[in-house]
Amino acid sequence: MSQVFEGYERQYCELSANLTKKCTSASLLDGEQKKQKISEVKSGLEDAEALIRKMDLEARSLPPNLKATLLGKLIEYKSDLNNVKNEVKRITSGNGNQAARDELFESGMADAKAVSADQRQRLMMSTERLNQSSDRIREGRKVMLETEELGVSILQDLHQQRQSLLHAHNTLHGVDDNISRSKKILTTMSRRMSKNKWIIGSIIAVLVIAIILILYFKLSR
Repeated sequence: MSQVFEGYERQYCELSANLTKKCTSASLLDGEQKKQKISEVKSGLEDAEALIRKMDLEARSLPPNLKATLLGKLIEYKSDLNNVKNEVKRITSGNGNQAARDELFESGMADAKAVSADQRQRLMMSTERLNQSSDRIREGRKVMLETEELGVSILQDLHQQRQSLLHAHNTLHGVDDNISRSKKILTTMSRRMSKNKWIIGSIIAVLVIAIILILYFKLSR
């Protein structure tokens, strides 16, 4: 595994654990202390997102088999970060909900007969349905983003494989050309050798005939 990725991973795990602790502390505080703690968590979330982006870039620069494993880890880290974000939203909205409940309570005390228990129940049910719909929309968006990232990763892998096949094809084409040239050279050399054999044979035959003629004339005298 990449040492750079491991370094980012350690930083993220430590930061995530720290953010979780701060969220727990913020849920137990009130007033300015709670706001300050939430502000610290939001600042930490930005750092965590930056680390995830760095891990994503590092993972995509690695070989495909290792990249797939690290991208799977990144999906888990992104889900963990989304959980922390949702927790911050819940804590933050808790302040608004508390203020709204206080305001409704005071209004109800002023005009208690105008609001029935049944109306309050319907309002709570409507609010709960809206919250559930919002959660489903967020989950759907998260799945869509993860699917998009996976699709991009697959397309990049296919592009790299295509480049590798094209390179291999070009290499084989070059080898085929070299073989053809070598074959032509060998054929030419073979023809020249055959021609040289005939020439040498002819020279030897002429020399043998000349020697025979010389011997014949010497012996005949």
